[in-house]
Amino acid sequence: MARRKSAERMRKVGPSGVETLPQRLIDVPAIPTGCRPHLTERDRWQWHHTDGGDPLTAVQDFLTHHGLPVTDLTRPTTPGDHRPGQVCGAALYVSAAAGAHLLGVPTPTEPAPTLPDVVAVVYHHTTRPTPHTPPPPTTTWTLGPWHDSWNPHAHAHAVQAVRDAIGRGDVYQVNLVGHASAPYHGDPLPALTRLATLPGARYGGTLTGDGWAIGCASPETLVEVTADRVLTRPIKGTRPATPAGRHDLLTSAKERAEHIMIVDLERNDLAHIAHTGTVTVDQLYAVRRWCDLWQAESTVSATLAPGIGLADLLHAVCPGGSVTGAPKRAALHHIAALEPTGRGAGMGALGWIAPGHLDLGLTIRTAATDTDRLHLWAGGGITWDSDPTAEVAEAAAKAAPLRALLAGTPPPTKPADYPCQP
Repeated sequence: MARRKSAERMRKVGPSGVETLPQRLIDVPAIPTGCRPHLTERDRWQWHHTDGGDPLTAVQDFLTHHGLPVTDLTRPTTPGDHRPGQVCGAALYVSAAAGAHLLGVPTPTEPAPTLPDVVAVVYHHTTRPTPHTPPPPTTTWTLGPWHDSWNPHAHAHAVQAVRDAIGRGDVYQVNLVGHASAPYHGDPLPALTRLATLPGARYGGTLTGDGWAIGCASPETLVEVTADRVLTRPIKGTRPATPAGRHDLLTSAKERAEHIMIVDLERNDLAHIAHTGTVTVDQLYAVRRWCDLWQAESTVSATLAPGIGLADLLHAVCPGGSVTGAPKRAALHHIAALEPTGRGAGMGALGWIAPGHLDLGLTIRTAATDTDRLHLWAGGGITWDSDPTAEVAEAAAKAAPLRALLAGTPPPTKPADYPCQP
């Protein structure tokens, strides 16, 4: 009863001002394509890490209250009801700060404090479809100069600090992330929506609220559940999308070692919620393309143990191993000490929950806005063999296509040119 009351106290924020503007197309990552023009918001719940408590149990209660079967993800369910007035599913967003909070690890000051750390938005089908093309912005979109939270020298110094920690045996790998922001004027949603057009943006889409918006172009699956099968697709290893870059990624001992560390971490995370002995690596080190970069991806899956609910699942996988490091808790402490500002909407989770299916992307390649600034995050995994100069250049290469689209200019057509690591 106390848990239910806690959820009720935090959940009633009502439909947001942005979502209730006329003619806004619901464009949450992983939402069923056919449902997008037929949905409207029914209710939402949100939480900031300063609220305290366990937001994952509370959000599970909130979604259950709206009829979504998330208390036991292994229980057979009927498909969602797509009739007008019936709940289709819900968007779910969980920030990196929320994941660190659940592990008891402090985080740096967030650059966009108005952005919640957990958001759930329930949508139902409407009889009045929304046009596929959103209305033009009422004001001209302008983006000011970018301000980086650390300069290349400070970033490289942090990379070396991680290498020193690895040398002491404190950690095996740490993912370091930098932040940049720029002032803007006008409606940010069209700019954020453009991110989904980047090649390889498996989780392209947006989520909005009062005074904030998130745009995602992520290629990475944090967690997907269908029936009783759970999987994750960690990405680690990056090279320019050229023939030479692909060959270098496939033959790099450094990148493969970094990747396998994270695959092992993800196997361990899934083991906490899986039937004993069912965790498998279905595909190891497959090379995929995101925009002008090659990246290495693996697929790890398992059979869920009976009775695993949404809260259990998120406790096991948040924050994502590929954007923290190994061991995860130790890596988070180094992240808190070395990164100059919080990760905001970056390195969290964003996606869709419906009866019988859950699909959350890891919010890499993600931007967010508050009332007057646009925010962007980019980074990479650091191992003993990492070269500081190359790591700084790799983070810049990941951010470049997003910066171009957000500014309203075409993204780079030539693959990013940055030093390949040994």
